[in-house]
Amino acid sequence: MGESVAEATIIKWVKKEGDKVTADEPIIEIATDKVDSEVPSPEDGVLVKCLVNEGDVVAVGQPIALIAVGNASVPVIAPAAAQAPTQAAPAHIEAAAMASPLVSSIAVSSSDDRFYSPLVKSIAKTEGISQAELDALAGSGQGGRVTKNDILNYISTRGKAPAVVASKQESADTTSAHDLNRGSVERSATPAPAAPKQKAAISIGGNDEIIEMDRMRKLIADHMVMSKQTSPHVTSYVEADVTNIVLWREKIKKQFEQKEKTKLTFTPIFIEALVKAIKDFPMINISVDGDKIIKRGDINMGMATALPSGNLIVPVIRNVDMLNLAGIAKRVNELADRARNNKLTPDEISGGTYTITNVGSFGNVMGTPIINQPQVAIMAVGAIRKKPAVIETPSGDFIGIRHMMFLSHSYDHRVVDGALGGQFVRRVADYLEAWDMNREV
Repeated sequence: MGESVAEATIIKWVKKEGDKVTADEPIIEIATDKVDSEVPSPEDGVLVKCLVNEGDVVAVGQPIALIAVGNASVPVIAPAAAQAPTQAAPAHIEAAAMASPLVSSIAVSSSDDRFYSPLVKSIAKTEGISQAELDALAGSGQGGRVTKNDILNYISTRGKAPAVVASKQESADTTSAHDLNRGSVERSATPAPAAPKQKAAISIGGNDEIIEMDRMRKLIADHMVMSKQTSPHVTSYVEADVTNIVLWREKIKKQFEQKEKTKLTFTPIFIEALVKAIKDFPMINISVDGDKIIKRGDINMGMATALPSGNLIVPVIRNVDMLNLAGIAKRVNELADRARNNKLTPDEISGGTYTITNVGSFGNVMGTPIINQPQVAIMAVGAIRKKPAVIETPSGDFIGIRHMMFLSHSYDHRVVDGALGGQFVRRVADYLEAWDMNREV
């Protein structure tokens, strides 16, 4: 399912029980928090049993179907066996499932201050944990996020809480009046836990329309909130003179397309400059794991791509530093086309170490991009515009019309200080401004 993907939602069974299947033939459609894709059959055979239903959230590694391979006889599965859990689950979850087979109707959601993964939400819903309970739960993940282990540990001790309170009360009853008064003072000095933040009420008028977010938009929203909660964002800006690039591309783009069978846009040129700057400043190409810094050995460039639906996806060019300009151009165009046609695989949208987003394609001059976790930096390139600028020459300065563009570099201030973040974006601009007008295709 690709790096960092822990679970998937079953969208649709393409094949039904009893259908013949061939190797690499799609049998099911799934959705992760990154992309929708199809799962192919690993072998020729017969689909004997679907172990999960459409709409189920399934962990990576969990069996989803039984296939009789080759000439194997099709087994008859007893109903009890078919519904047996496919993975060992904690005893308290099994007991809860047996005691109350109906899933709780309580739903929880992320807020501006708290991000919950789909898995945590699913467990909370199954176990009947309210929004208030979840908001009050201390998280051990990055930025105080509630992890799977946190919520499972809470569930295992949930029923014991009243007994602990009772024992404390009994102990208090046996203390002296002096101890009680002292305890009262001590308890008053302890700050009470903060109440969960209440969402502001939204008034809805008669002419308003309520639009339900689609699945991808919900995932994007959760990912963006989580990124802002995880990383203190700082953005540095540089204006670059890209006149040489504009003139060079205009001169050679037809020749390039005839030779390479692909179009040359500005994005591959920007990516090439970013790769050079990352090699100069490798501490931009990192991730954070608690109090440890992971310095990436590969340069995998993510490129934010707008979909026809209006949603956003970030395909990744792996080992981009191993490609020349033509190779980058081909990969950029291929991934952008696959993204627009919903043909990306999970591996093509995972493993990125740095991301570029082109806000200039929408006519924007600059932007403040949000870091694509677990990366620590992202660059937005703005629209290229003709502007009057001061041109310095050995014989004096003069005003000329130049093609100018803003670069916006957002970075994680936990590990990237202003000096490094500012020097990096300046270096990218230097590479763009020093473009060789005589460069061969």
